[in-house]
Amino acid sequence: MAEFLQATATFPTALFTAALVVVIGFWLLVLMGAVDTDSFDADVDADALNLGGVPVSVSTSLLVALAWFFSLTGSVLLASTGWPDASLHLLGAVLLAVSLIGSWRLTCVLVRPLAKLFPDEPGPSLHHFVGLTCTIRTGRVDEEFGQAEVAAGDGSTAVVQVRQSDGDRMELGSTGLLYAYDDTGEFFWVTPFDKALDPRG
Repeated sequence: MAEFLQATATFPTALFTAALVVVIGFWLLVLMGAVDTDSFDADVDADALNLGGVPVSVSTSLLVALAWFFSLTGSVLLASTGWPDASLHLLGAVLLAVSLIGSWRLTCVLVRPLAKLFPDEPGPSLHHFVGLTCTIRTGRVDEEFGQAEVAAGDGSTAVVQVRQSDGDRMELGSTGLLYAYDDTGEFFWVTPFDKALDPRG
């Protein structure tokens, strides 16, 4: 245990230990909802390093964690040789370079399957539903209550909150037109719609 702690605080592992602390702090902020995983995507061109397809935070975290592990393992092995300090310092510089190159190569391999979890195309926004027809899924719709099912362009469906301001009665199963979205209340304004006029019908 003492060798482990000493290795994490000596060159070159100490550099990666500091970076790993920053990475852990970042992911704690992500868990608390303070930042997003793609916060740095606009600032760094990961494709230039063959690390594209995943958020920069993911590829950087993998790179740092792997470099820390390689450096730590190498430092422990070097310390057990009993070689002179001058030789260990020189080999430490070599270990730093090897750890960076090795972690980069392995990260390039790992991000490829991970890229499937981060599609390039964002999911449909709620504002994309404006102008679409929907099917009422509650017994009534008024200014305070109502739900409807709407189909997105990709064929998926979603149940959304809807509200009605006019006096026309809308019942379960009836067709409505989503004509506006209220960002504050997070609901759609809906009005009755004749199915015969539905361009998708």
